[in-house]
Amino acid sequence: MPEVNTLVFWLLAIITIASALAVVFLKNIVHSALYLVLTFVGTAGLYILLNAEFLAAVQILVYAGAIAVLFVFAVMLTRRGDIRASNPFNVNYLAAGVVSLALFVIIALATGRMTWVGVSGRPPKSNVGAIAEAFLGPWAIPFEIAAVLLLVGMVGAILVARGGKGEE
Repeated sequence: MPEVNTLVFWLLAIITIASALAVVFLKNIVHSALYLVLTFVGTAGLYILLNAEFLAAVQILVYAGAIAVLFVFAVMLTRRGDIRASNPFNVNYLAAGVVSLALFVIIALATGRMTWVGVSGRPPKSNVGAIAEAFLGPWAIPFEIAAVLLLVGMVGAILVARGGKGEE
């Protein structure tokens, strides 16, 4: 009987790949955005299987929680009546498919020929403590300054997008 981690890996891989394909092939952009969130969540699950809990948390918070939700709201707030056909196919789909398939074959061959060293059979220790120590240790002040700068930029972008009081 296969190991539980192997079954969970294949389940997450199938969900992630299927939802990524749905992002590309669905014509409704809102549905594509929702499948993009599912792709990000599946990727976070794969990070958890690799004992990279911090990357999984960042994947959920930054990508699924912020970027995808922002994308959904941006699509919903645009006043477009015909939302059903808002994600048309490009004329270069055949060339994109050939390039994607070639890239997949190259990566699969390179991965198959690699020598995997350092695998001891034990899962690695969690890396969350070391990252937290780095953020809350000597880098706490620069981290907070970067957060304030991002907040100021976001408020400025909202004010620019909103326009002046006379433009309403």
